[in-house]
Amino acid sequence: MSQHASKRAQQRGVPPLIIDLLIQFGTREYDGRGAEICFFDHRAKKRLQSYAGGLISNLSEQLDAYAVISGEEVITVGTRLKRVNRV
Repeated sequence: MSQHASKRAQQRGVPPLIIDLLIQFGTREYDGRGAEICFFDHRAKKRLQSYAGGLISNLSEQLDAYAVISGEEVITVGTRLKRVNRV
């Protein structure tokens, strides 16, 4: 995780657990600029539900997070305010 991503996660209130779950269970879409956007869509939430069970209800407010990943490094994180445009 880059220093920028660490700083943005702290500023935007995205806990490290959510970032780890995004990387493991999130849906990845190419962003058109050489990186991938990782977010929770309905399928990703179902995969997470089958893995975490009842824990998902406690984290439901945090599941609007996204991460931008290039290669193996998380570049930035934030909270989605609108839909992800699919290229």
